[in-house]
Amino acid sequence: MEKKDIDWGNLGFGYVPTDKRFVANYKDGAWDEGALVSDSTITISECAGVLQYAQTCFEGLKAYTTEDGHIVTFRPDLNAERMIDSCKRLQMPVFPKEKFIEAVEQVVAANAAYVPPYGSGATLYIRPFMFGSGPVIGVKPATEYQFRMFTTPVGPYFKGGAKPITIRVSDFDRAAPHGTGHIKAGLNYAMSLYAIVDAHEQGFDENMYLDAATRTYVEETGGANFLFVTKDGKVVTPKSDSILPSITRRSLMIVAKEYLGLEVEERPVPFAEVAEFAECGLCGTAAVISPVGKIVDHGKEICLPSGMDEMGPITKKLYDTLTGIQMGRIEAPKGWIHTIL
Repeated sequence: MEKKDIDWGNLGFGYVPTDKRFVANYKDGAWDEGALVSDSTITISECAGVLQYAQTCFEGLKAYTTEDGHIVTFRPDLNAERMIDSCKRLQMPVFPKEKFIEAVEQVVAANAAYVPPYGSGATLYIRPFMFGSGPVIGVKPATEYQFRMFTTPVGPYFKGGAKPITIRVSDFDRAAPHGTGHIKAGLNYAMSLYAIVDAHEQGFDENMYLDAATRTYVEETGGANFLFVTKDGKVVTPKSDSILPSITRRSLMIVAKEYLGLEVEERPVPFAEVAEFAECGLCGTAAVISPVGKIVDHGKEICLPSGMDEMGPITKKLYDTLTGIQMGRIEAPKGWIHTIL
């Protein structure tokens, strides 16, 4: 198979249209079979539920070329399950798990020429999403929906290596207790836009959100879970009902325990404890781990011992091991790698 003529090494993290996308429609209480289509445009009613009341959710995963030349995805079953949870919470029809995985297989195979070659640092990003397409004027769920999945080749999240970032403790709340913070709803990300733009204008890379109820516990950033390393080498992640269950973070905790022999702990993390940690990282699909070197709490700086020059030693081992699993250099746990071609 001949690859597209793309400068893989200079790809950014943005949208590049590919040849095919998967589309399925829900009407009269059932999903149709769905199909691959070439048209990237969407036509919906001006009164569509998504436009009136933000009834939409999405997912994000990647396809990779492994060391032995196969095209694979990483744990798509968990993306399917998380989207089911999102749909249930937003009163949207569930798109079946097996159909979700079939759609991933179809859309990646159809766009195989856009999957970057092994060693390029680039990947094929896959974006499944669903929205209320039927007209709604009263505040209620739509009766018609569309599920779509498109792909776009993206470059390495860190060009020139992963340099530690500086984040701030935000005055804004990301999610309310008993709200929608635990699902991947579009409205959560819309709410975070003002805060992230403000953070960037103030010279920070990201926000650290605290729990909305007491503002004493670490939650997450606008789009990633936190991972901390104690001075004695324990890997700790915050636990809260309003944190999105990151697939990357859950995988890293298994890697820490099963591959690196480290003690792991998922528990509420008081912000007062942050200054005692040796390393900090942000976990997500795009970067796997973004190292954090400094956290600023209203002018007071917390400088992690791992520094501002490179990833901390345990964070780097976690990053190298998980990316090695994804790229086929390290044997994966059963079921983690889903081969497409």
